[in-house]
Parts: sequence; structure tokens; C-alpha cells
Amino acid sequence: MYTMVLKMYWTNNTSDFILLGFPIFISKTLFSFLIILLFLMINLLQNMIVIIITRIDYQLQKPMYFFISNLAFVDILFGAIILPNVMILILSHRNTVSFLGCMMQMYFFLAIGVTESFLLAVMSYDRYVAICNPLKYTGTMTSNVCLFLAIGCWTGGFLSVILPVIVISQMKYCSHVINHFFCEISPVLQLSCQDIHWLQISFTILASVVIFGTFPIIGMSYLKILLNILGLQLLNSKKKTFSTCATHLIVVFLYYSTITFMYIRPKSESNLELDKRVSIFYSVVNPVVNPLIYCLRNNEIKKSLRKCLRCT
Repeated sequence: MYTMVLKMYWTNNTSDFILLGFPIFISKTLFSFLIILLFLMINLLQNMIVIIITRIDYQLQKPMYFFISNLAFVDILFGAIILPNVMILILSHRNTVSFLGCMMQMYFFLAIGVTESFLLAVMSYDRYVAICNPLKYTGTMTSNVCLFLAIGCWTGGFLSVILPVIVISQMKYCSHVINHFFCEISPVLQLSCQDIHWLQISFTILASVVIFGTFPIIGMSYLKILLNILGLQLLNSKKKTFSTCATHLIVVFLYYSTITFMYIRPKSESNLELDKRVSIFYSVVNPVVNPLIYCLRNNEIKKSLRKCLRCT
């Protein structure tokens, strides 16, 4: 695949893209650079802590925390794909990115996004089995099943976006100035010399399949969980059961609200500025907020973290 993309780069497109970014990034170079660096370091530190403690603490060797560690790795990749390039954009006077670099960034960003959608759906199924069928949980969510589901999420995410990126890489572009801070699909398509109407519809359908294919699984899982919680007799049992799902629901809401706004609604040049601002939330803010939500609201992770700090 890498050879194919490299060949398309040399044969069809030789011009670099120019990323406009945000005007405030350019006017306040040092301050903006330090803010982005801070976000990158917080993202890396928090998610690495989540991955490490879920791996070394025996009490966290459960399917839920296995998927949480996968989600933390997704958040690390989000930061690694976007933030270093934004830092270069801030410091650079040319603000350029090669065609191959742009296509690769687009590919990995989309692949990671689809992978996160799949992981959130799998995590909701895990919570459904644990709460609604607790006696079958151990036999259903075995280590092999969890590994298979995780591999399926990653494989499906990276395979599903190959064709769209190849199609975009084959297009001819009248301009190479991208009104964004990274290589997003919509601003790149706006530069094409070709009629992109049907292509935009195709990408909207693809996004709808991913979003509306995973979100009903999440919705149905938590609807059954809610009905199960309401059927419990003890108030403490209700609170404890719901607390295990509250963190996941917050993450789901933050993620799906932003990507639905970005990829389902019709696209036009007039809303690109709004798209840039919204994309900050799901590409920069959410990966930083997610581990905070898990650590602050999850008692088991907080206990494990305190135990690790005492040992240190």
C-alpha cells in the first residue's frame, strides 16, 4: 500500500500543500507553540499512565480496562498525528506539507477515528454483558474474545478508509492552499478542479455507515443497561452499577456529537472556519479530556493510581 501511495504521489501530484491554520497561531507564535506542546505532553502523559496501570495492576486485568487501554492508545495517536505538525506549522514560515505527507496524515487520522468508533461500540457491548448477563460475563468476554474484538476494531478502522484516500489522491487540484490546520477531507476536496458533489455525498454516506452503524449498538446496549438498573432494588446497587457506565457515556457523547456535526451535515466553503474550530475538540481536546474522565470518575483506576504513587 505504501508503494502504491508513493507512486501516485510522484506521478499525479508534485506540489506541496500550504496549511493556513489559525491566524492567532501565526500572530502569537511562542505562546501558541507552548500551548500546543502542553496539550501534547498532557495527552501523552495521561494516556500512558492509563495504559501502564491497566497493564501492571492485577485488579485491572479485566476486559473493560483492556478496551480502555486501547482507547488511550487511540488518543495518543490522535495527538501524535495532529499536534507535532501543528507545532511545525506555527514555527515554520512556509507552512507547507508534502502531498504524500498530507495524504498519509489524512489516512491515519480517518483510520484512527473509525477505530475509536468501533472501540466505543465494543466497550458498550462489554458493559451490557457485564451488567445484564453477569453470570455469563466471564465465559463470554474471554481474553481471546477481547483480543479478537480489539484486532477487529483496529483492522476495520485501517482498512475502511484506504479506498477514500486513494480516490482523493488521484484527484487534480486547482489550488494547494488548505484552509485548515491539518489535512482534513473537506478542505482538501474544496481545492479540487473536478466536480466533487457526488464524492462529498459518498463520503457522507460512508461516515453515516460508520456512525449510525456503531451508535445504535451503543444506544441499545445502554438502554438495556438502564432498564436493568431501574429494576434493581437497592439504591446503592443502582448508583454503583450506573457509575461504571457514566464515564463511557460521557466519552461517547463528546465524541459522537462532534464527529456527527463534522461529517454528517452538508459541506460548503462558508462553514470551513467553523469546521476548524469544531475539529479542535475531537482531535485535540477530547484525547486530553478522555483519560481525565476515566481517572476522575473510576474508583478502581484511582485506587490503582494511588497504590502506584505510594509504591513510587
